Amino acid sequence: MTMWYDWTSNDGAASKMSELNNQDDALAKAIEAAIPAARRSRQATVRWGSRIVTVGGDAPVRVQSMTNTDTVDVIGTAIQVKELAIAGSELVRITVNTPEAAEAVPHIREQLDRMGIDVPLVGDFHYNGHRLLSDFPAMAQTLSKYRINPGNVGKGDKRDRQFAQMVEAAVKYDKVVRIGVNWGSLDQELLASMMDENALRAAPWDAKQVMYQALIQSALSSAEYARELGLNPDNIIISCKVSGVQDLISVYRALAARCDYALHLGLTEAGMGTKGTVASATALSILLQEGIGDTIRVSLTPQPGEARTQEVVVALEILQSLGLRAFNPSVTACPGCGRTTSTTFQELAKQIDDYLRAQMPVWRSKYPGVENMKVAVMGCIVNGPGESKHADIGISLPGTGEAPAAPVFIDGEKALTLRGEHIATEFHALVETYIENRFGGFGGAAANSVQE
Repeated sequence: MTMWYDWTSNDGAASKMSELNNQDDALAKAIEAAIPAARRSRQATVRWGSRIVTVGGDAPVRVQSMTNTDTVDVIGTAIQVKELAIAGSELVRITVNTPEAAEAVPHIREQLDRMGIDVPLVGDFHYNGHRLLSDFPAMAQTLSKYRINPGNVGKGDKRDRQFAQMVEAAVKYDKVVRIGVNWGSLDQELLASMMDENALRAAPWDAKQVMYQALIQSALSSAEYARELGLNPDNIIISCKVSGVQDLISVYRALAARCDYALHLGLTEAGMGTKGTVASATALSILLQEGIGDTIRVSLTPQPGEARTQEVVVALEILQSLGLRAFNPSVTACPGCGRTTSTTFQELAKQIDDYLRAQMPVWRSKYPGVENMKVAVMGCIVNGPGESKHADIGISLPGTGEAPAAPVFIDGEKALTLRGEHIATEFHALVETYIENRFGGFGGAAANSVQE
């Protein structure tokens, strides 16, 4: 609302001067930078051979994924695990649902080891995990971590007995256990009991609130029973997955306040494409910013023909966008407008982004630190030079009606101007030269290697 002051009166002038003084006071205060809150969880240690993946505590937030192959297909599953691991997944979960699948697990591990893929495997158990872990000790030893769903381990007096069998295998082989509760398979006996208790309240909660409480109670009571059975509390990871964004935030805020176990985040059944990506990114980002969450999975339903690795790509982008981790050089590009009727900048931005991502499996060891690099590919003079200066290396391409010249900025300074039909090819070469000079261990500023 616009404030009008009568400058002819003493009261009007005084009010305006007071407002200006308040603005000056506000400008004198530093603006607090937004950063993710510190996490405070225990730390689990997931192992395979010499590969150690810590989860929780001071470890970085880890990325997990899951295969969708038939585990009995040893070669197909090993290949997909390899693809997920190369994409950036640090833990890969596989379904272990039949004796044949259990028998295949050591062979999958053997294939992975032959390919030099040491990513830890997580076994996903439902209904019959107690029998499989007992009957197939080679599988139980090969897996680095077990996922147990308390809602699917049995009913009545069988529940505790069968849950205990699974935990005892984890204790015997020193394995990490994720107690993974899901509202689609919540322990119905527990839920019914809590509904009955709620009905006796003077002011009963609504059904959703009881569901929230039941999810958390199922996870924490199962964790407590696992500890009574001898499982190291550091080897317990908890998850309480739901499919609604606000529901996930509500449940995990309460869960984090009630325990110090490492927490696995994921919006279950997030969906396909844009919907699944946006919903997962929204929910996980809010919780991670609050310091809640130690591993994440983006449970995307792959679109027809889409690679399974897309869920890993989204997970990496979430963590990198929050500044929690760096995986790939980032490419800043404008969305385009009427000033950028040419598709040149869009094509160049995609070429550079695809190239950088494709090279990262080699560059991670060859060029340490390259994952923090920022590249800008801008489409016109409005924001192009400014954004390019903020990047490590950037180019401001000419917009519609602008002179056919593209200034290149390196380390915040204008280094040269590209002209002609081969701007894209020449900028691509400049990016390669910059990476070699800055991250290749040869010393010297990349800007010194190019002259206008």
